Amino acid sequence: MATLPNPLTSLAASGLQLPPGSLVDATIDGTWHEPLLWCTDAPVAPGDWSRLHAAGQPLGLLPVLIDGGRRDNWPEDWDLVPEDTSSPDDHDPAEVLAAYWASYAPDELGAPPAAWPGLAPTPGGTPPTQSPDDLATEMAGLFTGPEGWFPNVRAALVPARRTADIPAAIGWSGPLNYENDTARLSSVLRSWEDRYGIRVLMLGFDTLTVTVGRPPTTSAEARALAAEHFAFCPDNINQNPPYDLDHYAEKYLLDQATWGFWWD
Repeated sequence: MATLPNPLTSLAASGLQLPPGSLVDATIDGTWHEPLLWCTDAPVAPGDWSRLHAAGQPLGLLPVLIDGGRRDNWPEDWDLVPEDTSSPDDHDPAEVLAAYWASYAPDELGAPPAAWPGLAPTPGGTPPTQSPDDLATEMAGLFTGPEGWFPNVRAALVPARRTADIPAAIGWSGPLNYENDTARLSSVLRSWEDRYGIRVLMLGFDTLTVTVGRPPTTSAEARALAAEHFAFCPDNINQNPPYDLDHYAEKYLLDQATWGFWWD
């Protein structure tokens, strides 16, 4: 996937006041022909997210937190695969999830699972007063800084117009054992942006965290969404005892401000 023109190619001349950082063009196949992202060289403070968002968005750059994990594994070592990544525009999220469900549900969910239920409806009820972008900013503040939940995270700027496209824009390979074209997952993230107000907040080598501006507020809504989460990332259920969609829905989806995903 490519964004034309790529604002990162002229970042030095853009006038942006940025903390010390580096452009990343390293991929699994060698050096890419243009930068894929810009990333800070050190952990970020709580206010850095909002400053990066305000500075980068007018240029077509969006911020994302970068988690190096316990091994300090940063994007230059992530085996990015932009050459193998299509565009989210090429994929229908309902078809993507249905195909995943058909491929994995029979083996992973034990007894013959129900037929693919289709996309869950947008949650009902009164819309939240806080906007999805404001929630993402708030959660970024809680994640970052010495007292934050992830005190060592860095921040990146990625050429993308919506946060759902960030994984595809950099050719992220985190789910490589499950899906080798992240644009298919980004098409689902776009659908979740529209229905649930999600924003991609943080990427790691094989992890993804999103904020949820309009989460399910009833058990029925959460259970309908759980099927999508299983199709999107079966490890979320398979690696979480008691390996049950209803339990997952109640504990991890109902009224939750963030969703996390990890691919083994």
